[in-house]
Amino acid sequence: MRAVQIKEYVKVRYPYLPPRLTLSPARSKKTQTLLQQPILTLFPGPARPHSLRSPNPHPFRRQIPHRDPLRRHKLLRHPPNPRQIPAPTTTPWVGGAEFAGTIAAVPTAAPSPRFRVGDRVFGATQGAYATHVLAPETTLLPVPKGWSFEDAAGLFVTAPTSYGGLVHRAGVKAGDWVLVHAAAGGVGLAAVQIAKAKGATVIATAGTQRKREIAAEFGADYVVDYTDKAWPEQVKKLCATHRTGNGKAGVDIVYDPVGMIEASLKCVAWNARLLVIGFAAGKIEKVALNRVLLKNVSLVGLHWGQYAKFETETVGEVWKGIFELVAQGKFKGTAFRDESFVGLESVPKALQALGGRETWGKVVVNVTGNENAKSKL
Repeated sequence: MRAVQIKEYVKVRYPYLPPRLTLSPARSKKTQTLLQQPILTLFPGPARPHSLRSPNPHPFRRQIPHRDPLRRHKLLRHPPNPRQIPAPTTTPWVGGAEFAGTIAAVPTAAPSPRFRVGDRVFGATQGAYATHVLAPETTLLPVPKGWSFEDAAGLFVTAPTSYGGLVHRAGVKAGDWVLVHAAAGGVGLAAVQIAKAKGATVIATAGTQRKREIAAEFGADYVVDYTDKAWPEQVKKLCATHRTGNGKAGVDIVYDPVGMIEASLKCVAWNARLLVIGFAAGKIEKVALNRVLLKNVSLVGLHWGQYAKFETETVGEVWKGIFELVAQGKFKGTAFRDESFVGLESVPKALQALGGRETWGKVVVNVTGNENAKSKL
């Protein structure tokens, strides 16, 4: 398992991983446990990581050491030009950001720590591809009751991105029709579930039969192959057949983490909201604004990573909403289960599968091989 530290930092052991936090050197000669990490000495590319054994991190200020059984991959897909990826500022560099695991230690000087040793948590911090990591206490949340580390490891980024976008930015409501692009991805499957939980009808796009099946399993009402250039017409046909009034023209909300806004403008209804979530396709679009005007639509961006800086109150509201959906059984984990990745040595293989678009949902590495992943919180 893995570890995150707290004093102002908490130490956590990870059963499952995904990536982000700079590890601090051990500050005590009493530390016996060695940290294991796959590191990159050349960048970009995960093909040849090296194993590094270093002292186990100790908690300080509000950091918590975390023992890491599971780790999720939230990694850039390899773009056509590797130079598009910014290189790490120092080497060796440890990747990974999101994780789930148990608290291994907390800072002794912390007056009232939020977590105790042994608590099951998930979060994100740089350097999550390791057996232990050090993470700020504020970046940790308790694993939902009944959830495995595997599913919790992929929750920290995807769920709030989709909830914040659909609920807070687009105002999704019962009766809306929502078009979710790349619906079998991590944020896509989260968006499908959240839209359905709010009473919307979901049209999901995905590029393979398997991924369309997954989107349907997670609640999508209709699925469309976005590799077919006529997909906007297919969406319009679905709306014309199954909707009435203004809705016959198209969908009310577009959730786009790929870069498909321009084409999506062909199949939206009056007053539609188009959510710009990301550009996974590797190209930043230029949109014809006359279409935005003529259809009276709104283009809405979401930069979830900045909410902790500019709208801290919204972060709490979003997580409250997510945990309510989890408690109601309306939101489940999205970990990829067609193949297992166990041990840090499996990180390159997992990254290659992710980069090759062979996966769906969240790709997770079981760092320690510990399968005791049911939360008792």
